[in-house]
Amino acid sequence: MTHSHAQDLQLLQDAARTSGRIAMGYFGKDPEIWKKQGGSPVTEADMAVDDYLRLTLLEARPDYGWLSEETADTPERMGKTRIFVVDPIDGTRGFINGDSRWCVSIAIVEAGRPIAGVLMVPVQDRLMAASLGGGATCDGKPMAASHKAFGADALVNGPQSWLDGKSFRSVRARGADYVPSLAYRFAQVGLGEIDAAFSKPNAHDWDLAACDLLVHEAGGRLTDLHDCAPQYNRAVLKHGILVAGNALAQPQLVQELADSSA
Repeated sequence: MTHSHAQDLQLLQDAARTSGRIAMGYFGKDPEIWKKQGGSPVTEADMAVDDYLRLTLLEARPDYGWLSEETADTPERMGKTRIFVVDPIDGTRGFINGDSRWCVSIAIVEAGRPIAGVLMVPVQDRLMAASLGGGATCDGKPMAASHKAFGADALVNGPQSWLDGKSFRSVRARGADYVPSLAYRFAQVGLGEIDAAFSKPNAHDWDLAACDLLVHEAGGRLTDLHDCAPQYNRAVLKHGILVAGNALAQPQLVQELADSSA
């Protein structure tokens, strides 16, 4: 059965709201924490949300594939027409530290690009949603990227060491308060709360797919330093430096970062 983008988006929104309630049951209550290979933390909240989403979404769409940060990956997903791409809690370190800016990130990808995506920010009771060609909303209201060109007055978010000039000395815009969730950081571009944002290399599909669609449907851009949009559901899940921004600021910041890293 073929489902419309709108039907898929409704499924994601319903699942994201429930996932947010599950995660809030652990927030601020000293959840159990483990260290994954590589040293990044995962909590029992991440696993509870992942379990719920995997069961709920695949029951609703049994022909879709599955990719999640907290589920062992298998090559089966690459043979699927559509797949779910999930980060049960994006910004786990912020979640552990009591920061409000973590989110549940869920997308559906087809032919390498997202066609539906949601970010649920449970502490703020904020739901962002987008479908391909259908625009982006936050709590039902249209999202729109800003129109400010990159420069001294632009508000940019990214890794703090880079904003401090340790790696990219030519980045001269004002640094926004660092956000522990990459998905939320990029989504702020679509909300018009900041003008641009960038990420270090090695972000994964699950960090990006939902916020990528939110940015584009809100009139912004998200590309690598070669001006190419990320491609998802490949054998390799990691991406290089990525830059999101409004239509004016993003190409300028891409050039700044490309020149600085040359």
